[in-house]
Amino acid sequence: MIITVTLNTAIDKTLSVPNFRLGRRHRTVEQTTMPGGKGVNVARVLKTLGAPVIATGLAGGATGTRIVDQLTQLSVLSDFVRIREESRTNTAVIDPTTGEQTEINERGPKVGAQEIELFVDKLLYLAKGASMCVFAGSLPRDVEIDVYARLIRELRRLGVLTVVDTDGDPLRRAVRAEPDVVSPNVLEAEELVGHEFNDDEDRVIAVREMVGLGAREAIMTMPDGCFAHMLPSEPNGEPCLYRINVPAGAVEPRATVGSGDAFLAGYVAARYNERPTAECLAYGVACGAESTQHLGAGLVDPARVERLLDEIEVQRPESPAEVG
Repeated sequence: MIITVTLNTAIDKTLSVPNFRLGRRHRTVEQTTMPGGKGVNVARVLKTLGAPVIATGLAGGATGTRIVDQLTQLSVLSDFVRIREESRTNTAVIDPTTGEQTEINERGPKVGAQEIELFVDKLLYLAKGASMCVFAGSLPRDVEIDVYARLIRELRRLGVLTVVDTDGDPLRRAVRAEPDVVSPNVLEAEELVGHEFNDDEDRVIAVREMVGLGAREAIMTMPDGCFAHMLPSEPNGEPCLYRINVPAGAVEPRATVGSGDAFLAGYVAARYNERPTAECLAYGVACGAESTQHLGAGLVDPARVERLLDEIEVQRPESPAEVG
């Protein structure tokens, strides 16, 4: 079983608004509303891909009830801790004429210490029947920034593989707790390692630096794929560097909201099925790319993912220290 953790759940509204301009009145031509938060998006894709998953986290008020009910309608197994304050609503506006997208994410509810402790107890109970756990997304208000780090250490003692996709101080603390995999995007990775990336050599160095900060393996997602620093497949082998990408023109993005979540779900599903590392990364990239064809986060077509896999490019760049 795979667990996904979403502490800051949401109802996500995605609106398609042609010629969107600030300060003007608009009408949508298409819209979707679905349960969200990064971990919930990952769970939805995992379910679509046929992987065994249970979504957990915090959900509050009528919005929280709606999140749980909609997950049930999608046949996504869930077990959330109910909290006193209302879960948030996020809105993404996509202009189909330009491809630009604007996201407005609410801060989320305040969460008390007792509510967090109830969640910790629930997660440790669920972890007894799980082999992987994905921690994804931001933290609600008043939650300690080291909560992911604490939970990673707890799950490691239970032998559960941990994957983290967050940002800022929660990511820094989580990396120090030595998760199995950390998966930030470029901006999140730049903030984590403390410098900007100018070229592919910088990006290769960056995934290596993330491992140096504590993560066992590091994946940095890009608009066209990812860079990764992974453990060797052989007992005494060297760590492996990967550059996985979708060739230019293979996919014309319609909406990129949640593509990173789809990537992570594809990677986790493949890893759960014990596929080779390069195949796991390529499958994740194919899922992320295919998800850009849908309005709304966490939506993929498995058949199209399989067809797109044939076009994914897998490279093994050298570590800059080894060049020359």
